[in-house]
Amino acid sequence: MAGILEVALREFADKGLSGARIDEIAAATRTSKRMIYYYFGSKEGLYLAVLEHSYREMRRIEGELMLDNLPPEDALRRLVEFTFDHHVAHEDYIRIVMNENIERGKYLAQSQIIQELNVPAISAIGRLYERGLAAGVFRQGLDPVDIHASISALTFFNVSNQYSFGQIFKRDLSASAVRALRRANIVEMVVRFVRR
Repeated sequence: MAGILEVALREFADKGLSGARIDEIAAATRTSKRMIYYYFGSKEGLYLAVLEHSYREMRRIEGELMLDNLPPEDALRRLVEFTFDHHVAHEDYIRIVMNENIERGKYLAQSQIIQELNVPAISAIGRLYERGLAAGVFRQGLDPVDIHASISALTFFNVSNQYSFGQIFKRDLSASAVRALRRANIVEMVVRFVRR
């Protein structure tokens, strides 16, 4: 099952929901189209399963960061670094999220578990923020969802817009020196935003 989801992720990330072909996914996984429909019901059902799987994996790995064991600012830096690195290493994840935005969130809205999958991420940021407030290192009045949105926006852009930005400004965002500087700058921006 995981193999089907991984192949389907690549297919949907490359071609979007409308352009993806179940025949291609079946051929690449050495299974039948009929078997895919048996497990997922439809192409849309497979697409939703891929979205849920993608978010589940992101949150699973994020949960292993052990942020509660680090001082608040170090934990925040680690979270931003992880998010940047994850997005760079998982372009298909970014592309399927972009595709779902083109679909205006239609399929995520049908998910029975997507909000539940994201609760731990916001809870972790909430705990981290509260610890920072208690230690006097973070400023008052911030919302964990807004902190999460800021981290996501800054780290997502580097993958989602790498080709258009690169063409316009003649900068290779995949070059290691450019990427390292961008990562460091994003970490610093988020920390300064939260810091007291």
